[in-house]
Amino acid sequence: METQAFYFSPYVPLISNLLRYLIFAGLAFLIVYKLFSNEFYKNKIQSRFAQKKDFLREIKHSIFSTLVFGIIGFGFIYSSLGEYSQIYTTMSDFPLWWLPVSGFLVLVIQDTYFYWMHKTIHSPKLFKRIHRIHHQSINPSPWAAYSFHFVEAILEAVIIPITLFIIPVHPFVILAVTFTSFWFSVYGHLGFEITPKWFRNSFLFEIMNTSVYHNLHHAKFKGNYGLYFRFWDRIMNTENPDYVKEFDRIQENRFEKNVSYILDLDSIHQE
Repeated sequence: METQAFYFSPYVPLISNLLRYLIFAGLAFLIVYKLFSNEFYKNKIQSRFAQKKDFLREIKHSIFSTLVFGIIGFGFIYSSLGEYSQIYTTMSDFPLWWLPVSGFLVLVIQDTYFYWMHKTIHSPKLFKRIHRIHHQSINPSPWAAYSFHFVEAILEAVIIPITLFIIPVHPFVILAVTFTSFWFSVYGHLGFEITPKWFRNSFLFEIMNTSVYHNLHHAKFKGNYGLYFRFWDRIMNTENPDYVKEFDRIQENRFEKNVSYILDLDSIHQE
């Protein structure tokens, strides 16, 4: 009972989101933009840098979004809806192999939901009213990870509670998925490509998103709608046709000797 009380403590959804944002987005910003900026210079995706006013705007909206996430999590746990979820807290209720399998299924469900939700709010009316706040970060930084309009924050948050009605999930898996989701958001908005050299020639490149992938979305304002995977963009023909070429240019800049250019997505945005 004590373990279960810890999992469902109101402090977990209300505070953990804010701490996770401040710690991990802050560390990413500190490492890449401040402490080791010279070392990461060749990893820069866009040639220009965002300004202090951009960082402050992203932080303001992101902090508000973390509160929305926490309220929704708290409401789900403590409302009568939580009683109908398939959360289980006793490990022996399901075999251990179900932990990674359920985690992967949650990611697939979340990615599918995100693709169609994201594509929908790019329709002209919804973009202007809801999604425009996020796309004020044409050249995003880690602080933009949760920089959403409050309606978009709600749309982002509801998929996890919905998923908990579909498949049995242990709280450890919920925590792992939320951290994975946030890590991908920070990485996607990092403004720098940090994948290792071997990644380009592995099967992972064919299925996973990268920082270049999502950066192109911010630069072009369309295409590359997926969260974790490239599946839906490739199926629906919404993947940016320049993605592989631009990724290779960044990698060449990072790993090839005597190469000094940086991909300038500013010019791409102006096309």
